[in-house]
Amino acid sequence: MSTSSHALSWRDDLKKARNVSDAQRPGFEMVLSWFENWRVGRRLQPGREAARAFWAHQVKSKPRAPWQIEQWKEAFGWYFDWLKFAQAAGTELRTLEERVFQAMDRAGGRQGLALRTRETYGRWGMRYARWAVTARDMMNQEKARDFLTHLVTVEKQSFSSQKQALNALVFFFREVCGQEAVDLEVKLRKTAKRIPVVVNFQEILAILSRLEPRYRLIAEVQYGGGLRLKELMRLRIKDVDVERRQITIRQGKGDLDRVTVLPEALVTKLQEHKERVREVYDADRSENAPGVALPGALARKFSKAGTRWEWFWLFPAPEASIDPETGIVRRHHVHPGTYTNALQRAVREAGIEKRMTSHGFRHAFATHLLESGKDLRTIQELLGHADVRTTEMYTHVAKGVGGTGVKSPFDVMAGQAAMIA
Repeated sequence: MSTSSHALSWRDDLKKARNVSDAQRPGFEMVLSWFENWRVGRRLQPGREAARAFWAHQVKSKPRAPWQIEQWKEAFGWYFDWLKFAQAAGTELRTLEERVFQAMDRAGGRQGLALRTRETYGRWGMRYARWAVTARDMMNQEKARDFLTHLVTVEKQSFSSQKQALNALVFFFREVCGQEAVDLEVKLRKTAKRIPVVVNFQEILAILSRLEPRYRLIAEVQYGGGLRLKELMRLRIKDVDVERRQITIRQGKGDLDRVTVLPEALVTKLQEHKERVREVYDADRSENAPGVALPGALARKFSKAGTRWEWFWLFPAPEASIDPETGIVRRHHVHPGTYTNALQRAVREAGIEKRMTSHGFRHAFATHLLESGKDLRTIQELLGHADVRTTEMYTHVAKGVGGTGVKSPFDVMAGQAAMIA
């Protein structure tokens, strides 16, 4: 990576800006950093168009206090003025963080890394760039060791985050900087295992009843099969076998496939949902829209598969969007953020006092199975845990039959709900 510096830094200029008060500065930096991270992750150029998209998708995604809106508008006003002067000076508008992200993204693409891995590495590269300040310092392995030590001792990042950061920086030095000998010599610190937060049947029912209709079925499938968020979003029509009452997870964590249970109580709902999805699919085909994205090398081996019904998303997005890998405008699956935001709104409306995230449905699935008498080995297979010791954490909180030989806890809950009604 080039060490030349012809770029202006809005962060540096914001610190020196005389037209920004000391009281305004932290708020300006917060929202502009948020915008920059969002923009870079979506590979958008700096400017008003990216800012408008950010405002529509991020700022307006939830209620904001009037003072926040006013402050953020002032921050973007300052940013637009800064852009105008930077463009007039003919300087590089991309920050060091953005250039590092793009360099790592390109290197990851050459290595065949998955998009999610490239994004993870790129974001750690951005954090390291912010820490190092200059490109020259970034290429100093001693600086990287200081950064990793800071993550361990000061920020007390989890062990998995520490490993992510270490792997990302090793990749940066080897693949971006071309340094063959990389030894960051940092001893990672393992963090204690945490007991998962588990919600009971009544709390799940309260959350589901407050979810918007288009997100409720998604949540029911997640709890009913114990899926991770990424696995849930990536489900395709062919992955749901109604006859066998099975959901097949493709390329789950560790790039492994597995089978989990499809609740009988959701069969009719899913069939009706698929009919509505078929209308979306047919509309795309009638407009000759590009097919959905395919995993790995399948797009090259089966170029037409993306237009076939069985490969269509089970939970498609309402609108087409730009594929970040190819730049093609096509229909993607529901964005994870829109689902998790809707879930958080439902949790607040239900008055749940626990820290409930989408992953809480997976914790509840495992715990309720354990409480119903299912053995740990079976639960391990359904969850896709590589080691049964991971599954054993549910023993600390634990108080109809499908094709896998397991009845989903969703069916137990549905039966209780029917009795109450």
